[in-house]
Amino acid sequence: MDTTRITVPDLGRMKAAGERITMVTAYDCTFARLLDAAGVELLLVGDSLGNVVQGHDTTLPVTLDEMAYHTRMVARGARRALVVGDLPFGSYQSSAERAVESAVRLVKEGAAAVKLEGGLSMAATIEAIARIDVPVMGHVGLTPQSVHRMGGHKVQGRRHGHAAGGRERVLDDARAVEDAGAFAVVLEGIPLELAEEITAELTIPTIGIGAGVHCDGQVLVLHDLLGLSARAPKFAKAYAALADAVVDAAEAYVREVKTGVFPTDAHSFHSITPVAAPPVAVRA
Repeated sequence: MDTTRITVPDLGRMKAAGERITMVTAYDCTFARLLDAAGVELLLVGDSLGNVVQGHDTTLPVTLDEMAYHTRMVARGARRALVVGDLPFGSYQSSAERAVESAVRLVKEGAAAVKLEGGLSMAATIEAIARIDVPVMGHVGLTPQSVHRMGGHKVQGRRHGHAAGGRERVLDDARAVEDAGAFAVVLEGIPLELAEEITAELTIPTIGIGAGVHCDGQVLVLHDLLGLSARAPKFAKAYAALADAVVDAAEAYVREVKTGVFPTDAHSFHSITPVAAPPVAVRA
């Protein structure tokens, strides 16, 4: 496998050549190393860690410090893949200056790019980050950090209109992201016909999740891909059933420890010098 580091310009060339792009979320060094070895081009340190690692119902509680910690671990495991760090809720919405500071923080921790949610409302913020030469990935359609406004994780762009959640609004958001200088955009939870239209119009790559087959690439949450999620969304596909494998392995371990089967002599250490047998008492 080619071990040359994936770069932002490479992704533009992949779109132009019609080569599909793969992205998977990663949260630690071990899985980053394994996904990298598998040939995944983009590793997203997603704020989805709030759901699949921390056990929250939403991504909103995730902090910038936590994102920095996980970005640092993923960066240690990635040798070829391009690492993208998610900007968590509250780390970029208040001002462009705050957004730039947050982006710089994740780059210093090892990210090669950052991702943020929002289209028209975040255009100036994307532009400010891109202006300091930090590559920005946009994210439009279903944006999990807007879960309260949306009333849940609901498909966007089904109805016509320029209002939030409308088909034309999603188009406007995607255009705004490109015009602001983003190098790619995630399209989440939108009809595949709309994703096809956006992908054909934009010159930057589109990365779909729940947006159909016509995007330039796809992203999945690691736990969904490996079959570790308690409840995977409709658009996810499990390529393994690791939850069952983990339970089976742990049950076998518990059983062997309780019955004395584990550990065996092969799992034990021995003294270098044999311990002398105690002297035998001799009667006079």
